[in-house]
Amino acid sequence: MIRRTYAAYRRLRLGTRLALGLGALSLVVFAVVGTALTTYMRDYLEHQLGYQMKVVQSVQSKDAATNGTVTQKPYYGWFSAVYDVSADAAVLRRPSDTPADVAPLTALARSMAKSPDTDLLRTVKLHGKGMYQLRACEVEPGVVLVSAAPMHDIQKTIGRLVAVQVVAFGLALAALVVAGRALLRRGLKPLSDMASTAHGIASHDLSESASRLHLRADGPGGGPEVEELRTAFNTMLEHIDDSLAVRAEAELRLRRFVADASHELRTPLMSVRGYADLFQYAAANEPRERDRHLARLRAEAARMGFLLDDLLLLARLDAAEVEAPLRAEEADLAELVEQAADAFRAGHPGHPLTVAPGPGPVRLSLDPQRVRQVLDNLLTNAAVHTPAGTPVRIGVSVTEDAVRVEVADEGPGIPAEDRDRVFDRFYRVDKARSRDRGGSGLGLAVARSLIEAHGGTLTLITSPAGTVFTVTLPVRRAR
Repeated sequence: MIRRTYAAYRRLRLGTRLALGLGALSLVVFAVVGTALTTYMRDYLEHQLGYQMKVVQSVQSKDAATNGTVTQKPYYGWFSAVYDVSADAAVLRRPSDTPADVAPLTALARSMAKSPDTDLLRTVKLHGKGMYQLRACEVEPGVVLVSAAPMHDIQKTIGRLVAVQVVAFGLALAALVVAGRALLRRGLKPLSDMASTAHGIASHDLSESASRLHLRADGPGGGPEVEELRTAFNTMLEHIDDSLAVRAEAELRLRRFVADASHELRTPLMSVRGYADLFQYAAANEPRERDRHLARLRAEAARMGFLLDDLLLLARLDAAEVEAPLRAEEADLAELVEQAADAFRAGHPGHPLTVAPGPGPVRLSLDPQRVRQVLDNLLTNAAVHTPAGTPVRIGVSVTEDAVRVEVADEGPGIPAEDRDRVFDRFYRVDKARSRDRGGSGLGLAVARSLIEAHGGTLTLITSPAGTVFTVTLPVRRAR
């Protein structure tokens, strides 16, 4: 039974549970206050009755001393008895106005004879009469007056007081629970609104790529704690929204990446398949034709190999493998720049190249092959994407904590709408996917990933007056 009651209590809403808890606490407070008030009132009334008996006995003592007994009854229902007491006995004088059950009065008279006090009070129950308060006082040596006053008026007053308290406290408790429940419901409404928002999010389909959480916990009120909770809740929703946007963007880039990779691989595969069909149907049996077709097959296969190597390198860099695809050693960056400049002059004689004077040898911990690959790629881009005769410049500069290599050309620059995506994989400013100008669109993506693997950055500054790629590497170490 207790377990079922507790389980039912646990299923109640928070506002109801708080209201019930407040009601239980109030009930305990009311019980303590009522008990204290009733006890105080009972003691007060009994004290007043004792004082009244003392005043009455002062008159009765004179009556008993004069007449030998009490001749006048003060109030209806009161009793008075005069005893002759000795060391071991108490004898009632006759006639006396006494109840049928005189044993409690006699016992009090006997106790008075042995007590050093001038009076004694005791509350007893007289058979057939109810509760009475007894008071004994000495009239003269060896003579004790015992008076008995009924307590039914006190009990009646206490009963009425208890009834009034029960009714008043019951009404106050009911009002407190009802009003407290209403106030708690109003105070907890922001939490209910947040719960409704959470249910709305739970019913929202987050599997779609374009999912957005437009729900927010709005509305003031609830106090500082609820405001903090609402702020944290909305901040969490903002983070979820941002994560969904990042996921949607990642899925879009992945689909675009797969489509571009498929397109890039399809072209050489189609060429290989076409040349294979030529050999199958003996269309190239003449030695010169056969050698030419075999050379084209090797070229297409090499092209696919380069593309797959770049994709594999990017995948390994993205995966942050324990064994990064870098073979770091101490090398002279200025020498690497000179080697790249010599290779560029030999391969692109139509573009004059200027090597800015450097600070001398620049020894760094890096992978010379990969850094040379980045420099060759940037110089080749400057030649491929600018008209013939466009000057190209490369130079090295050293600061306190970094080394910078700038590759600049004086070409037409990169259009504004393409600048934010030039480092995306398979992205080319040339939307026509032609092979006569530019490669697969992986060069700059590979270059940036390699520089970031060294702990550096690759940035772009472009304008109608030219384009500048800046490679920044840390001085002390590479990753």
